[in-house]
Amino acid sequence: MKVTELGIDGAWLFEPTTFPDHRGSFTAPFQGSAFREALGFDLHVAQSNRSVSRRGVIRGLHFADVPPGQAKYLHVAAGAVRDVIVDLRVGSATFGSYEVVDLDSEQPKAVYLAEGLGHAFQALADDTTVDYLCSASYDPAAEHGITPLDPDLALPWADDLEPVLSDKDRDAVTLQHALVSGMLPTRKLCDARYEQLRAGR
Repeated sequence: MKVTELGIDGAWLFEPTTFPDHRGSFTAPFQGSAFREALGFDLHVAQSNRSVSRRGVIRGLHFADVPPGQAKYLHVAAGAVRDVIVDLRVGSATFGSYEVVDLDSEQPKAVYLAEGLGHAFQALADDTTVDYLCSASYDPAAEHGITPLDPDLALPWADDLEPVLSDKDRDAVTLQHALVSGMLPTRKLCDARYEQLRAGR
């Protein structure tokens, strides 16, 4: 398993080895030992999610209140996505910046994003299936969204695809509105959460 820390602290790329043979292939997208060696703690899984999307669908940009926040580890089981991670932690040196990783089922890779980071993706093929491991259960009162079409963020969605959004994501606020209204997590609270994880609490 090759592990690479991305340009935003708390965002990681995991590249497992695929073993093909005459039957097909085998891949282990999540490996606890590799995760712990890279991040210094075990991934607590409270919920497993699966989404299936048609080509052009954008899901996100989503984030959760910290504490506790919701970290995510995800990979593409079928199809392909453009995956985007945004630093939403007020006070972070990379606040408002993003990382883009193209993921597909042909060359399996996974991304991890820590609590306090925002997440969105666009499906690049029909019937794209994304599997997520989440560190906390879904809590509608604690989850929020920023429009993935925020012109100030200018996220690099595919030029040749018409974005397809849910009503909730289409009506979500801009990053500036979320900042002014106090919706966003702070780097201080997120760092405290990360220290708890490394301490095994």
